[in-house]
Amino acid sequence: MKSCNLILHCGAEAVERDALKAVRTPAATASWTPVPHLGLVEQVEHALTASRLSVVNQAHALSHGGDRYFGLLQVQNGGQHPDYAWVLGLRNSHDKRFPAGIVAGASVFVCDNLSFSGEIQLARKHTTNIWRDLPQLTERAIGQLVDRWHSQDTRIARYRDVVVDDRAAHDLMIRAVDVGVLPVSTLPKVVHGWREPDQEDFRPRNTWSLFNAFTEALKGNLPLLPRRTQALHGLMDAHVGLVARN
Repeated sequence: MKSCNLILHCGAEAVERDALKAVRTPAATASWTPVPHLGLVEQVEHALTASRLSVVNQAHALSHGGDRYFGLLQVQNGGQHPDYAWVLGLRNSHDKRFPAGIVAGASVFVCDNLSFSGEIQLARKHTTNIWRDLPQLTERAIGQLVDRWHSQDTRIARYRDVVVDDRAAHDLMIRAVDVGVLPVSTLPKVVHGWREPDQEDFRPRNTWSLFNAFTEALKGNLPLLPRRTQALHGLMDAHVGLVARN
């Protein structure tokens, strides 16, 4: 099986899972209790196992001297899709930049494009009791993510069914800039991906091909990718007649 690809943002370093052990977790304060990066990964893995999901591939990255962590886990529940995989995105920080969180996503095998839907924060912030509550929080979050993954399957099937002509594609590109999917400077990459797709799979003139023209152009900034692809899903869901899910 092809492994999922971790798209690194500027300054991040891909690391093996064992390297997370060496990252020092800062001392807690009266109002802030940081979570070890490896501890977060282990709790998520345990919750996945409890939900009868198996991790088949994983990738991890650190930035800002190890203070910020990003990871991807490719998961399956006994079956698999021939052209894309379920992935789970994780993030954590030791510099108070953002709380621990996980997000459901999909990775397309032919091009390693990633898209995400609905991030779930494991706590509003790293409060005193987060380490005590983390097992329950992760198990609850995984249950929500499984539902999102099944919705993602329905969504992708619908994207494939709905034809898009050039006029509609160009309109969606402009609207994507308006709703913050991408800056206008990135738009030429989307236009190129739509008009001259690099992969045979994306030559059909449908919403799935256009969606992948966008996600190809969005590669390179993992921290911003969940928000951007969630906005993109909202735009595309409306186009194909699906109710967008937050």
